[in-house]
Amino acid sequence: MNKRVGFVSLGCPKALVDSERILTQLKIEGYDVVPRYEDADVVVVNTCGFIDSAKQESLDAIGEAVNENGKVIVTGCMGTGEDANAIRSLHPQVLSVTGPAAYEEVVDAVHRYLPPAPGHEPFVDLVPAQGIKLTPRHYAYLKISEGCNHQCSFCIIPDMRGPLVSRPIGHVLEEAERLVHAGVRELLIISQDTGAYGVDVKFRTGFWNGRPLKTRMQSLCEVLADFGVWVRLHYVYPYPHVDNVIPLMAADKILPYLDIPFQHGSPDVLRRMQRPAAAEKSLARIATWRKACPHITLRSTFIVGFPGETEAEFQLLLDFIREAQLDRVGCFQYSAVRGARANALPDHIPEEVKQDRWERFMSLQQQISAAKLQDKVGRTIAVLVDEVDERGAIGRSSADAPEIDGRVFLEGLTTAKPGDFVHAMVTGADAYDLWAD
Repeated sequence: MNKRVGFVSLGCPKALVDSERILTQLKIEGYDVVPRYEDADVVVVNTCGFIDSAKQESLDAIGEAVNENGKVIVTGCMGTGEDANAIRSLHPQVLSVTGPAAYEEVVDAVHRYLPPAPGHEPFVDLVPAQGIKLTPRHYAYLKISEGCNHQCSFCIIPDMRGPLVSRPIGHVLEEAERLVHAGVRELLIISQDTGAYGVDVKFRTGFWNGRPLKTRMQSLCEVLADFGVWVRLHYVYPYPHVDNVIPLMAADKILPYLDIPFQHGSPDVLRRMQRPAAAEKSLARIATWRKACPHITLRSTFIVGFPGETEAEFQLLLDFIREAQLDRVGCFQYSAVRGARANALPDHIPEEVKQDRWERFMSLQQQISAAKLQDKVGRTIAVLVDEVDERGAIGRSSADAPEIDGRVFLEGLTTAKPGDFVHAMVTGADAYDLWAD
């Protein structure tokens, strides 16, 4: 009988890809992946350590796994430094603690505490060519690099995941090709800093199918554009060379969707955040992108209540989103993270002020979003179906990334299947979602 592993995956899509890689290797080696604690011989918990609430969720998950199973291996962003010490102190019975992207170390720990069944032969048909995926069959995350070179004062990702390390472009494209051949209809390109892809290797030339290609985001997008699937870019800083992919979006070769974390609209707050872009330049860039590609969808995230944020600086943020008219926006209240340099800044904002500013921000953005979606009523859009039940189908338009953006409700469409593309006329909208026939 094969040995059985349970798996808990927390955090962002980048951590999800780490989980997929670990599970793929375990499956290759003959382990079975089971969904219940009581069926598992050992449980792996992949943690998130981005903010304190995520850390608490990870600690709770570890505690649950320890209580329900007892044999627990911990990995991920909480597996380094003081967080790792906290895990060992709180749960001394944990078998192993490793950091993010520690694929070999996690598999070695599984081997140590749960050796594979003797005589296993890794036949080709045990694992699909695209590996084990934790997303639905019709979309997948494609991680192109690890780590980050930025030193944003509120973020400890470079401390946890290290500096930027770009994957060879040939390896990325080979993985993309396997995913498309397996039925993936949408590739979501992710990393800590997608626009910086190739900077660490000085954009050196790689090869795919004998074709020389520079290791850079533009070259990658140009090839992926020929794969015949949706290609969506996430976590893109507004570097000047981002302008080079806008024509691909205008020609609908890749999705006209750009996820750029602007974070604030006040130059002084951005300076304290040590962000690599200025608000006034961002507004000019947005205008340039929309001129080149009028149907582009712009998504961003912002932080309110950053240390020292005055009411005047917050008003600059509101002015920024009024002028930017972004399509999709997420907003977070600043949360101190152990090890972040922003913790040492003066004038931390009271919780009730953060909450008030978050509510005012979200109220304004909801008005912007509702007006933008209302403008789509009467238009025909392409929809990628995600799920179907007896009432109809639910899908997403090109403006909607899974899990974080809106949805399109196709009431009465019961004959479609997940992964189907349909064309539908928009009949209704609210601040986040569309309804269509």
